[in-house]
Amino acid sequence: MDLLQIASLLLVLAAAFGAVNYLFLKLPSAIGILIVALVASFGILLIDIAAPTLGVAGAIRSVVLEIEFSEALLEGMLGLLLFAGALHVKVADLKKEWLLVLLMATLGVGLSTAIAGVGFSWITGTPLLIALVFGALISPTDPVAVLGVLRAANLPKTLETKIAGESLFNDGVGYVVFLVLVGIAFPTGDDHGGGLSAAATLFVQEAFGGAALGGALGWVTFRIMRRIDDPPLEVLITLALAFGGYQLAVWLHVSAPIMAVVAGLLIGDVGSKYGMSDETRAHVDTFWTLIDEILNAILFLLIGVEVFAVAFDTSYLLAGLAAIGLHLLARFAAVVVPVTLLKPFSDNMEDGVIRIMTWGGLKGGISVALVLSLPDSEWKPLMLTATYIVVLFSIIVQGLTVARVARRAGGEPELM
Repeated sequence: MDLLQIASLLLVLAAAFGAVNYLFLKLPSAIGILIVALVASFGILLIDIAAPTLGVAGAIRSVVLEIEFSEALLEGMLGLLLFAGALHVKVADLKKEWLLVLLMATLGVGLSTAIAGVGFSWITGTPLLIALVFGALISPTDPVAVLGVLRAANLPKTLETKIAGESLFNDGVGYVVFLVLVGIAFPTGDDHGGGLSAAATLFVQEAFGGAALGGALGWVTFRIMRRIDDPPLEVLITLALAFGGYQLAVWLHVSAPIMAVVAGLLIGDVGSKYGMSDETRAHVDTFWTLIDEILNAILFLLIGVEVFAVAFDTSYLLAGLAAIGLHLLARFAAVVVPVTLLKPFSDNMEDGVIRIMTWGGLKGGISVALVLSLPDSEWKPLMLTATYIVVLFSIIVQGLTVARVARRAGGEPELM
């Protein structure tokens, strides 16, 4: 299948599964599409078991593998999703929560990676360095899923900003940590060593380089848009920023996700306030909301059908179930340590913040994409299966209950 045929198939399936969810399941759109896709995938697998001569599952598996989920998300969809998410976060609100966001996106990601990695190594016997790669790839949260399910909880603005900011930057930093650990755990012939020093240099180059590039491109785009009053053209300019900036970041070997977040924050705040007319602002908001929702639907559809790439080995499935506990423990540590450190010095830590942010740290497509991008090894099938199980649990179980947890925790005193 060529690219146009694959894109057409994904759009048709996303629309069909979305309609099934709307008419029958009535779940949040993205989660409903994932569940319908998952049920359909398992149905096809059962048909293949009952009538193996049909070869249905094999044919569909070849199409799924042809889509190259990892490349589609990491080099295409992720930049647009992060840019769209950042557009709706106000810098003024983020400044009030910057220290907690910073600690959770750095110290929190580090703690989560270490706890999940060491635990995975102990449970499965995976070499520690490779297990730490697993810890890094399940540490990033899915900002789109998080914000989508929490909107129904009517959270205080300060808590919503904490969750939004942490989710957006957590993705970018987690991706950089993953790249650093992959370079150490899976050295190639092009690697010339350097150990921790080279890893630290790579981290600084990726993280700070991505932030600087996002700020520079966002500022130039804002100055151009300020001189223009043509809503369709200005929408096109923001799309060019998201697409072109992401590819430029990849080419320059700096963090493309962080670039997308910083550029989105600048355009959504400064650009929206000082560089757009009311009509342009409405066009931009509507356009990026639609892009966000359409890509989110396709992303969750892809997660559902990626079941065809999973190895159904009993030991792998048991490791995946154990990894759910690791994921929750690691997320709890990533939240509780920064919140505990800052609580004596802050008067805006809401009741239930630890429970809400722990249970609301949903994993999503980026974790699946990262594990699929790993070099082939004896450990990759195990890590893929475990990651997939964690992501399904996180999106379906946590995603469908997090609003209820938020409402309950918000009315109860925080347990410290």
